[in-house]
Amino acid sequence: MSYLVAILADRIKAEAVYTALEEAKLPKDQVSIVGAGYQTAEQANLLDPRQQTWRQIRLMATWLIPFGFAAGIVFDTITGLETFPWAGTLGNRLIGGVLGAGSGALGGFFMGNGPKLLIGDSLLSYQRCLEAGQYLIVVRGADELVTQAARIIGPFRPEELEGYSDPLF
Repeated sequence: MSYLVAILADRIKAEAVYTALEEAKLPKDQVSIVGAGYQTAEQANLLDPRQQTWRQIRLMATWLIPFGFAAGIVFDTITGLETFPWAGTLGNRLIGGVLGAGSGALGGFFMGNGPKLLIGDSLLSYQRCLEAGQYLIVVRGADELVTQAARIIGPFRPEELEGYSDPLF
């Protein structure tokens, strides 16, 4: 299941987007408005985008760190480099594995959208948007449904439009 979150400036714009989604025959149970007078972020089960980014980083690192460790050992074995003569053959392979695991951790950070965390202010949490009086349109469903919703929402020029996949929510 995929998710689409659109941040809209005011209630009128949010209702216009919701109406357009209804007219396109999107299932009402898969489209919701979050904001004053509608659902809260907790009711809609929305997480902070920063939490979602950290989850994605951890998911990527789960696979890349062990792969990097193994690749570091294989690389050291194939090349036969004696980078640290004091460590011996086994020590050099283990050091290569640790350096490969570090590369895997960096890969997990960058492939998991970690640089978005470093930018800071451009990644607004949904709670801050709601506190500022903005509204969110949340669409949950299959990839085709989310893609269709994105095409419908696009002309309304939302302030931000982000898509997510399981297990982020």
